[in-house]
Amino acid sequence: MSLSIGIVGLPNVGKSTLFNALTKKGVEASNYPFCTIDPNVGVVAVPDERLSKIAAVSKPKKIIPAAIEFVDIAGLVKGAHKGEGLGNQFLANVRECDAICEVVRDFADNNIIHVDGGIDPERDHDTISLELIFADMQTVEKRLAKTAKEAKSGAKDAVKLQKLLDKLKTVLDRGEPARALEYDDEEKKMLKGLSLLSLKPVIYILNANDASTENKRDWDGATLTMNIKQEEEIAGLPPEEQAEYIKELGLQKSGLDKLVQASYSLLGLITFFTTGADETRAWTVGSGSKAPQAAGVIHTDFEKGFIRAEVIGWEKFIEAGSESSAREKGWLRTEGKDYIIQDGDICNYLIGK
Repeated sequence: MSLSIGIVGLPNVGKSTLFNALTKKGVEASNYPFCTIDPNVGVVAVPDERLSKIAAVSKPKKIIPAAIEFVDIAGLVKGAHKGEGLGNQFLANVRECDAICEVVRDFADNNIIHVDGGIDPERDHDTISLELIFADMQTVEKRLAKTAKEAKSGAKDAVKLQKLLDKLKTVLDRGEPARALEYDDEEKKMLKGLSLLSLKPVIYILNANDASTENKRDWDGATLTMNIKQEEEIAGLPPEEQAEYIKELGLQKSGLDKLVQASYSLLGLITFFTTGADETRAWTVGSGSKAPQAAGVIHTDFEKGFIRAEVIGWEKFIEAGSESSAREKGWLRTEGKDYIIQDGDICNYLIGK
């Protein structure tokens, strides 16, 4: 299940530094606008303590975590929807992502210029939000002009789409994002064809000198306060030293782990596992997915050939101490096509031809 989070923000707010810390890739993070031109892409493991505990029981040859793709996108400036700076490229890159991680600068450093001359998180947040809204307004108005003509002929689908576009135009004209509205299932299907930027779920990273600063921003998404430079230092340490350094800083977990887990939740995802002598693996599936859909994440043919699944919660598996013991205790349940996968399920699938 390929999922991507686009890291966006004004130039020089810490986007590429965050990307470096997340992926440990040596992308350039210099002190000038538009340093990042082509988007850098990195796959990041989702931290999950359950995986190692399951593996300790199965003793597999390989352990494979779930993953999310992060995309470092060129800095945006005011007027991007008109093509200012690298606006057109920026917006195209954002459009391809499933969700947005918006980095907002709240740190002071005279050696790092601010494209708008000074530190003002609220202004910077509004700049990014409005550019996405303006771009969506262009999309909606263009589609509305075409759809209105079709609706006049009485075409039912066009009439429905026109109603949705009118609703979108009203909220966008107020300076609110498309995600501020609620949509029924039919509207959600129509929205897919519009590729609206302000509809994407968003998580905000307030890049501050002090990561313990209380967040009081009333923004339309989860907000994490993080010292991104410090996170890069943590990520650069050997794994065995990272936990000790995080503890010395008075933190329970790194900001990066919080971000990856928050991004996972933002997309409405859960994790199920498969385990055995060869491999213990975490798989990503949308919350509410049924057993055949989850099987299809492993291999597309598995969904078509799904017969049944053997399922056990990860904690019961640990308690049993082995699959054979779990089977003897009757803790392995047989589930059919209507079973909804739960976060933490361990699954064995029976697949037919």
